[in-house]
Amino acid sequence: MPEVFEQDYTLEQLQKVTKALNSGQFVQVRRMLAETAPCDTALLLESSPHKVRSMLWQLVDPDIQGDVLEELSEDVRLGIIAQMEPELIAAATEDMDDDDLGDVLRSLPDTVYQDVIGAMDSQDRERATQALSYKEHSAGALMSTDTVTIRPDVTLEVVFRYLRLKGELPDGTDELYVVDKDNCFLGTLPVNTLLTKSPDSMVRDLMDEDKETIPISMDESEVAQLFERHNWISAPVVDDNAHLLGRVTIDDVVDVIREDAEHSLLSMTGLEDEEDTFAPVLKSSQRRSIWLGINLLTALMAAFVASFFEGTLDILPILAVLNGIVPSMGGVAGSQTLTLVIRGIALGHINQTNQKFLMGKELAIGALNGVLWSVLIAGVIAVWQWDFTLGAVIAFAMFMNLVAAGIAGASIPIMLKRMNIDPALAGSVVLTTVTDIVGIFAFLGTATWLLV
Repeated sequence: MPEVFEQDYTLEQLQKVTKALNSGQFVQVRRMLAETAPCDTALLLESSPHKVRSMLWQLVDPDIQGDVLEELSEDVRLGIIAQMEPELIAAATEDMDDDDLGDVLRSLPDTVYQDVIGAMDSQDRERATQALSYKEHSAGALMSTDTVTIRPDVTLEVVFRYLRLKGELPDGTDELYVVDKDNCFLGTLPVNTLLTKSPDSMVRDLMDEDKETIPISMDESEVAQLFERHNWISAPVVDDNAHLLGRVTIDDVVDVIREDAEHSLLSMTGLEDEEDTFAPVLKSSQRRSIWLGINLLTALMAAFVASFFEGTLDILPILAVLNGIVPSMGGVAGSQTLTLVIRGIALGHINQTNQKFLMGKELAIGALNGVLWSVLIAGVIAVWQWDFTLGAVIAFAMFMNLVAAGIAGASIPIMLKRMNIDPALAGSVVLTTVTDIVGIFAFLGTATWLLV
């Protein structure tokens, strides 16, 4: 569904549901929700204010509540689960895939989690324990154990009979996995091969033994990169001994790619990628206040540097007017480099072998831009104030700050990554501090030396 059409559809549905709710037509709303796909119901819930959302959830058919919970963002899901009894949560998660079950259970507070586990039957409890045994954001947490395995020493006719007895294939099945008697992964048999080759053919003669596997501990971002590189629909997940444990499918990888993109975008402004758009005012204010407080501290650091030059500003007030130009240009230039480097790290393009080249490149770009914009700003200031020395001062400061911005924009995310700190979250704060301090010090310091 095209994005514009989806937005119009959701808006229309939301308006109809809201109108029916306000009119007290709860039976009509229940019927409308029953005819809506779980993903669209989730979108309606996420697009609704808190009170309307609570009423809508009460009208969702319990048989599809688990499907809707899978589609919700973490923040909205937690708000809805907080209204549910542990027994209802356990019932809603009964038919979830293992990876979705793990996601839901990990998002629960400890007390609620214990109650939900206690309300499950032994089979679901064992399944939940297995799903939670894998590290979060790893291939294990992403995979589903719903796979179809076959042996290499059988014919395609035998495979056909087995599949007919099975009755159905798991969603997203594009290949069957070939394993030995110890469940060690040997290769894959594509479904299109199964359908087009002679029924008398042996599996071992047709299977693809070069299929790349995914280690159970691989980070989900690396899994997404493999899917993008190889155009996979699904891929097998194995342990250290090559035993087949499950598979990752493209629908889960799309979620990872979307979440990574949202995380990179929102983290730069201090927001959480799973934050509820309609969260309570106090809750949203608390989250944003942390970021505002950090920005205030960095601004105070820049102001502290500027305070060393109060005498200079008293003698030459024009410096106060021009003082914001140099840090601003450095901040923009540094942000451009920072964004590109963070993207390169996320895509796996930047590694130990090319970091020096990257630093040299950004240094050269900073120097080239520094020369270009320094000459331009020097000419503007010289004509405006008819002061060639002042033009030279701001030109020197501009050059130094643009060079510093290029180096900082490239090196900060790399250093933060080595320290296991998210570059998208902390990079812009550190960069702004560097460009503000270098810009102010270079401009006012040089002005004090040459003009005062």
